[in-house]
Amino acid sequence: MIDSWWFYVWSFPVGLVVGSFLNVCVYRVPAGQSVISPRSQCPACHAPIAWFDNIPLLSYLWLGRRCRHCQTSISIRYPVIELMNGLGYVGVAATFGYTLAAGVYALFFSALLVVAWIDVDHLIIPDVISLPGIVIGLLAAATVLPIGMVNATIGVLLGGGILWMLAILSPYLFGKEGLGGGDIKLLAMIGAFLGWQPVLLTLMMASVFGAVVGIGLLVFKVMERGQYIPFGPFLVFGALVALFFHADLVQWYIKTMW
Repeated sequence: MIDSWWFYVWSFPVGLVVGSFLNVCVYRVPAGQSVISPRSQCPACHAPIAWFDNIPLLSYLWLGRRCRHCQTSISIRYPVIELMNGLGYVGVAATFGYTLAAGVYALFFSALLVVAWIDVDHLIIPDVISLPGIVIGLLAAATVLPIGMVNATIGVLLGGGILWMLAILSPYLFGKEGLGGGDIKLLAMIGAFLGWQPVLLTLMMASVFGAVVGIGLLVFKVMERGQYIPFGPFLVFGALVALFFHADLVQWYIKTMW
């Protein structure tokens, strides 16, 4: 068995490499393009990117943040996504150890990262991620995840059901649609991987964080009242809090309240 220390060390570069692939997904999935071919290319001049110019984090620095061919600036989001995924994999390794569950939750983390960035860019949450994610989460819950199939199934029904009801009621309560179908399916996917209690924590954290950010944007006049902001990134934030801290938060609550 691999030494646990090496497992933690290797989780970071593996996360960086996967993060490089996630950049491809964020760019191509909304456009309905294949994430496998053609090979990565500059979005400005469409020149193919050589392997030595596609090394996570490092290539961005030694290229001076510009395309080797056309000298167009490379968006900071590319190394940011790589770094976020690398750190996320370290967090998964530290939380779940050298287990099959850690591999599943690493996949879950990457899927959430892609969803958040796509929703920010395009105000959509692609079904091609959330629907297969529900199936994969349920299968994983039935085999390797500690939550079990029953818990995961309730998580899917509860997560999707709550947002589905809110979507139906929002036109009557607020005079406009408040949630999209993508948000409903995303929370159902989160429930499949985390179970019903963490899905409630996810929704609570997403609502609180979303309200704080929304009020801040209004106060600083970054957005106008009534303007839509994507809820997907807040659901992702809540899911990550639930993934890494649900057990600790439950223990804190029990000690504090009881």
